[in-house]
Amino acid sequence: MGTPHMMRYLLPLGLLAFLGTSAQAQVMRPIVRASGTGVVSIKPDTLKISVGVTTQGNTAQEATDKNATIATAVLAQLRSLLGATADIKTVSYSVSPVYRNPVGGAPVLTGYTATNIFLVSTMDLSIGGRLIDTAAKAGANVIQGLSFTLKDSDPARQQALTLAVQQARAHAVAMAAGLGKGVGDVSLISESSSVVGVLTNVMALGAGAPATPVETGHLEVSASVVIEIALQ
Repeated sequence: MGTPHMMRYLLPLGLLAFLGTSAQAQVMRPIVRASGTGVVSIKPDTLKISVGVTTQGNTAQEATDKNATIATAVLAQLRSLLGATADIKTVSYSVSPVYRNPVGGAPVLTGYTATNIFLVSTMDLSIGGRLIDTAAKAGANVIQGLSFTLKDSDPARQQALTLAVQQARAHAVAMAAGLGKGVGDVSLISESSSVVGVLTNVMALGAGAPATPVETGHLEVSASVVIEIALQ
């Protein structure tokens, strides 16, 4: 009766020993690690710019009233330029006190500042200069952060990833060849990517100034990968 019970324990132990040896052999299998980078240059399709109005007043109400009047005029002119369906949204609004700090004395309240910032987006890239000039002439005194972007960067990102993987594999093959070996299956791959565009700080121009020149340029969508491939 003892023998069958002994067999039930010996078989699992033998199986575990086999699995442990197999796992150890797999961990010790030599690999080559390589990295690659892919870059795709592409024309942007979206222009974004922050346009705002900052006003001051003796009271918070005076500052906000002035701001509302000018901001309404700016929005009206922007919508006239971009159309009724213009993509304009408020991204920041603040009212804050202004203090004077005399030497050796306590701060003195001198008034209030109100600021209203809008983010304007358009797919008409040729309109950047006119957009800046229109906002400035309507009373905007904060014009900043003009940038060109992609509405959907995923296709370019995938293309860059393909190029990065091809380069990483070529590096791995070259390193393996230097050791007199070949490469097998990829055991690990990781990636990162980014879109580098044009970001320009601009300032409002006075009435009668020349039209503001704005150049679109190109975006660079880049991707980097690290791969590990078994040596053969």
